[in-house]
Amino acid sequence: MRLAAISIDLDEIHHYYAIHGLAGRGRQPDLVYDRAVPRASDWAQALGVPLTFFIVGGDLARSENVETVRALAGQGHELANHTLSHHYDLTRRDRGEMEREVQGGIDALARATGQRPVGFRAPGYLVNDELVGVLGALGVGYDSSVFPSPAYYAAKAAKLVGMRLRGRSSRSVQGNVKALLAPPRPYRLGTPYWKAGAGLPELPIQVTPGTRLPYIGTSLVLAGADGARLMTRTLMLEPFVNLELHGLDFLGADDELGELLPHQPDARLARAHKLAALTAAVELLKKMRFAFIRLDEASRTVA
Repeated sequence: MRLAAISIDLDEIHHYYAIHGLAGRGRQPDLVYDRAVPRASDWAQALGVPLTFFIVGGDLARSENVETVRALAGQGHELANHTLSHHYDLTRRDRGEMEREVQGGIDALARATGQRPVGFRAPGYLVNDELVGVLGALGVGYDSSVFPSPAYYAAKAAKLVGMRLRGRSSRSVQGNVKALLAPPRPYRLGTPYWKAGAGLPELPIQVTPGTRLPYIGTSLVLAGADGARLMTRTLMLEPFVNLELHGLDFLGADDELGELLPHQPDARLARAHKLAALTAAVELLKKMRFAFIRLDEASRTVA
């Protein structure tokens, strides 16, 4: 049986401000939790698919967000760790800071829900061997961070260079180019982490076979429903599809995204357009006989 999983990174609006070198947190700083999460939950229920939500632990200092994640857990969705503070440069910090960020995310979720999270995803998809060692030492069950897409890497590099030329500074950082050599299918982390070994299960962010184009929410919504179906058809022979989305994929141009609009192309799209593209992809995966599970369940299938 071929499997598929859908995960959603709950990066709040201020993280996008940090990426684009914008000051402040936005006019509606809690849009992801207040609007995107309920929409994502309704969308998943309508399609009959479980979700894995990657939670930034610091966001759980807000009581409303705690109630939200408890409700998601009650609906059968997985809650996983996206660090305590979502530092994009986590891999450039010392081991002690890495440990505090990973353990802090674990503790925040455990306090909020009474359950220890199994999975981990690094901010900006960036891991290194030191961080992988921290995950193992802290008892993390699986990682889903490695993103072996040359097209994504190049686009990010061009964005960062362009910002520097315009005198703006991004909190985002570029990762190790050798990560592009990582297996595109689930594997166990080795040393270095982009090689298969005997470590934690790694569920890489999905890329298209051969071309390794990014198969993520941003790509799908920018492509539209027809383009999303075209990209999805390339996955016909894959044993596992790991579709990664963001809360922003459930927000539209009418959601008071303010200063983000000139800098974030997908933020300017209508919400109906986005949902149509995401739905088209999931419905086609179902037609291709993929069974949808959570990432914690998928990690147990990695040999």
